[in-house]
Amino acid sequence: MSFVAYPDPRLSIAAGPRAGVDDALRTVGDKLLAAARDAKAYGLAAAHLGEAAPVVVVSDDPAGGDYRLLFNPMVTAVAAETEAGEEGSVSLPGVRVSIERPVWAEVSYMDATGEPRTARFEHFAARVALHEIEQMNGVFFLGKLSRLKRDMVLKKARKLSG
Repeated sequence: MSFVAYPDPRLSIAAGPRAGVDDALRTVGDKLLAAARDAKAYGLAAAHLGEAAPVVVVSDDPAGGDYRLLFNPMVTAVAAETEAGEEGSVSLPGVRVSIERPVWAEVSYMDATGEPRTARFEHFAARVALHEIEQMNGVFFLGKLSRLKRDMVLKKARKLSG
């Protein structure tokens, strides 16, 4: 599977919500789930596949494999308490940076049938869900860093890619 590489502008396009879940969106979700499994990613947003679609896949498990597809996800509440943790991206292999995130997040979304759902993600799963929902909204995780730190990370990424 080939992923969109940062700084491809497609990673900055926000996927607007859709009224429901149709066959086209389910197809994107199926591709996204397969790509996450193939890459052993903790989560993915459709933007990583070059798709501007409101769907993400997240893992509830740091060991990976326990995936959940979220269609039209929206963060509805977050904890005031935060914790730092490493984050990376399939679009920027080999790069990991520390990002501060809330320790839990509540997310409303639709399942594959279009039924509304709500889930509470904690710690690792909250980090993954928030990271991917931000990506779906056009915010790449490096945007949370200072310009100096981001430039250093991108310089490292260029070295790693040869």
